[in-house]
Amino acid sequence: MSPNIPMRKYVIITPARDEEQYIERTIHAVAGQSIRPAQWILVNDGSCDATGEIIDRYAASHAWITAVHRSNRGHREAGGGVVRTFYDGYAKLKSMDWDFLVKLDADLSFSPDYFERCFAEFDSNLSLGIGGGGVYHEVAGQLKLEHTPKFHVRGATKIYRRECWDELGGLLPAPGWDTVDELKANMLGWTTRSFLKLCVSHYRFTGSADGAWRNSIKDGRANYVAGYHPLFMLLKCVRRLARKPYVSGSTGLMYGFLSGYWKQTPQVEDRQLIHYTRDQQIRRLLLQESIWK
Repeated sequence: MSPNIPMRKYVIITPARDEEQYIERTIHAVAGQSIRPAQWILVNDGSCDATGEIIDRYAASHAWITAVHRSNRGHREAGGGVVRTFYDGYAKLKSMDWDFLVKLDADLSFSPDYFERCFAEFDSNLSLGIGGGGVYHEVAGQLKLEHTPKFHVRGATKIYRRECWDELGGLLPAPGWDTVDELKANMLGWTTRSFLKLCVSHYRFTGSADGAWRNSIKDGRANYVAGYHPLFMLLKCVRRLARKPYVSGSTGLMYGFLSGYWKQTPQVEDRQLIHYTRDQQIRRLLLQESIWK
């Protein structure tokens, strides 16, 4: 660890389902960190492969790794399922004496100084409540950044400052949880952003386990749950036409959003947060200052 970087106490929670192909890469990346976590809770979410056995093996040889096992629900459940799995791990924290809480996927790798450099970003900006590295995928032998709005931190690698986490009051157990937390943090006066120069290699494309069509529908429904403005959503779908899969991606996004209305899917209960979200989106459409940049 660099001598000028203060020690930070952090804990990690990793939900994992059927990740036998990649999870050891993530374990090796965390075990090799210049600042080791106080505790890492690996939650086997009812995997049908060897994920559980791999977790148990490393937990047996590393005192700071805790294994948690959930029963198999029979299918992968994005959104709410991920959050509930996360909280099963959260309940196993041995101590609440920590500075940062990390939600980390089980199909990632990163440099040995990744968390050290992330914490340096937090130290340089005391209003930063949620952060994380830039998520990159290998395409044709080259790493390509997965682009997101400036305020967004991918759910694969979320770092919460303790004070921000306490103010958030928890995560929404629904699709879009990893955007709702950031919207609320910004509403409360925190800032949120990804550290794009800190590379996190993601071995699955976000949502790839569901397929492109189902993932587009899921994203649209998540936007509905978060209370997105219909006009902002319409223009988002139009812009989506420029990316592959061109028509199906945009159609799935709008279908998922509209289905929230006719299925009467529960939205965020915080009406103040929905008002804030829509106000920020309208400001973006009017080319005014907004968290959407």
